[in-house]
Parts: sequence; C-alpha cells; structure tokens
Amino acid sequence: MVTGLGKKFRRRPKRGGKAEKGDFWAIRDVSFELGPGDVIGIVGQNGAGKSTLLRLLGGVGAPTEGEVVVRGRLGGLLELGGGFLGDLTGRENALLAGVVGGLLKSEVEQRMDEIVEFAGLQEFIDEPVRTFSSGMVMRLAFSVAVHAEPRVLLVDEFLAVGDLAFQSKCRDRIERMKEGGCSIVMVSQEMGSIRELCDRALWLKDGRVAADGNAREIADAYESEMRKETLRLTPEMDVEVSKGGVELEPKRNRFGAGGAKIVNVRLVPGAVVESGQSFAVEIFYEAKELLESPVFVVSVALADGTVCLDLNTQVARVPMPDLEGAGMIRMDVDRLELAKGNYQVSVGIFRPDWKYSHDFHWAAYPLAVNGQAGGKGCMAPPVRWKLGKEVVSA
Repeated sequence: MVTGLGKKFRRRPKRGGKAEKGDFWAIRDVSFELGPGDVIGIVGQNGAGKSTLLRLLGGVGAPTEGEVVVRGRLGGLLELGGGFLGDLTGRENALLAGVVGGLLKSEVEQRMDEIVEFAGLQEFIDEPVRTFSSGMVMRLAFSVAVHAEPRVLLVDEFLAVGDLAFQSKCRDRIERMKEGGCSIVMVSQEMGSIRELCDRALWLKDGRVAADGNAREIADAYESEMRKETLRLTPEMDVEVSKGGVELEPKRNRFGAGGAKIVNVRLVPGAVVESGQSFAVEIFYEAKELLESPVFVVSVALADGTVCLDLNTQVARVPMPDLEGAGMIRMDVDRLELAKGNYQVSVGIFRPDWKYSHDFHWAAYPLAVNGQAGGKGCMAPPVRWKLGKEVVSA
C-alpha cells in the first residue's frame, strides 16, 4: 500500500554557476493499493517521477512524506545487473544477487540450474561478468530476480532485456507470476506491454498522479497526448512536392522540424496490389544534419483513419546508426493480408525519444488493394472453416 508518497530533492548548483533557489518534488501525493496478482503499469514522460517512485517502493532512499507498506518478499529490477561485480563469475554473481534478494544460499544453489537455463548462459556462467555483453548481464539479473519468487516484483523497462525470444520468455514468466499471486509494479514506455500485461495503470505528470484507471484506457490516453505534443513541438515546413508528385500541405498532412526530409516514397510493386501479395515501402531521405538513431515509421490506414498496420524500426528493434546525407530505407512485408479496399500510407522519420518528427507524411500515399472481401475489419488472411462430426449438446 502506498499512501501520500512524496520525495523532495535539493537543487544542486550548476557547474560554474549559481545555485538554483528552492527544492523540487520528484513525486508528490502518490497513493495506490495493490492486491495479490495485481499488475499496475506506471507511465509518463522522462522526468515524470517514474524511477523515483520505483526506487522508493524498493526501499532505495527514504520518502520525504507518506509511507510504503509491503507485505511479503520484495523483488526489484530497478537497474538490471547494476549490482554485479565484474571480477566475479556469472554463477557467483547470481548466488550473491539471490541472497541479497532474500533467499538462503542453499535455496539459490538449488535453483541455479534453472536460473542459468532461463538466462541461456550455460556456456558462459563460470566466466567473469566483465566478459559478458550488456544483454547477457541483464538476462542473468532478470532470471535471478524472477526465480527468487518474490510476492511483490518491481520491474523497470523489462523489454530492454535481451532479444525478442528472451522478451517473450519474460512476458510468459510475468504472466505465470501474476497467476501465482505475485503483485507487480511495472514501468514501461511501451504501451503495448501496458495493455497486454497490466490490469491498471498510473499516469504520472510532473511527479503527480494525472490519471489512475484501466490500463488500456490510460495507455490510449497517454499515446493520444504524446501525439498531440509531437505535433505541437513540430515547426511548420515549406510547401513542397515530393518527387512522386504528391502535394503535401504543411500542418495538414506534413509535419517536421526539417533536420531531415523525405524526398521520395515508392510503393512496391505499386499503388495497386493484390491481397496476400508481397509489398514494400521505400523511403528516400536527405539528412541535413547528423541524426541520432532516427526512427522510421510506416503505417497503413483506412480512409476514416482506422489503422490497419503500424510499424516502426524502434519497436522492431532494428539497430539504427546515426545518419547523415542522402539514403534509402526499405520495409518489406512478405504477405499484405489486407481486405479489398482503398487505404492511405503514412511514412515518417522521428527522433528516438519521439519528441517530434524530422519529417512525417500523414495519409499522403494512396494504396488500393484488390481481392476478396475480408468480412468486417481490414484484415483478410487465409481462413479455413471445418465442420466436425462431433455433436455438442447443451
């Protein structure tokens, strides 16, 4: 149970400058209660107080006001692998972390094989941790934490752990822990995880609770506000015509700060495709300045704005280097399983923190899909119906 929780910090003087006056509250008046098996997601922009809240829940530092009451063993993933010692082996670090997490040495030793297998580190567990990659360290830390069988688990951005296969294992494990009665507090910027894993969400703004409610509703509202903020921070661009001949009107269907420009977009094999056919979008860009790990976006929507496909390089975990000058990126879909109809394609280049776009073309490229009607909805995957011989009686 969290009641009226607040944490105040004193402002430090800037290097070579005068000290700023007064203190500031990282979080203030935060209250919520979590029962067995409940999962609550904490969302908010950077600096909203999410990490401060998680640390106070984990007993790292004392609150300025309010209180935290935790019943049962507490497990924290506040900084994955942050407490590991480089000269100790993975096995030794796992043993140490398990004991710190509340297990007896004998209990950790009994679970060691499971910990190592879950982390996928059988070949490296007896090597010094300083030889591990950051991903290996995070996998081991996560594995130790979940095998400690806490009654309350605190987890900060667990999707940063390892590759997609390991992330799937993490999701499955969290689901099992939830079913077993473990209460979970999860901080994430990935709204898909909030919707999928959480029953409830807490939205922090400037350290205070802006909203508390159904996870899906909070995630939808948060994403909507972030989109509005992106547009607000995006300056207008001059009217231009792309090489593809599509006229783009600023602040209507083109937004961007201009650090990079999308100079041409090509749909492959063209603006008319067959349902189930392979499909690609090629984005040609020119970067006037060095872009730090930009995010490329492609989405396909119906004319009424219903999004059918929304993809980006960040969610797909495509490693993006810093870019400068002219180039092209291509997104391929093996089978475009859209129903017959008319669609609109949007493309964009965003900053990695999503604060604003470098250039975004919204609903700018028409796409017609031929084929069979897919029933309600915009998807038309191959479907088979089979009538069985068994008769089910009421």
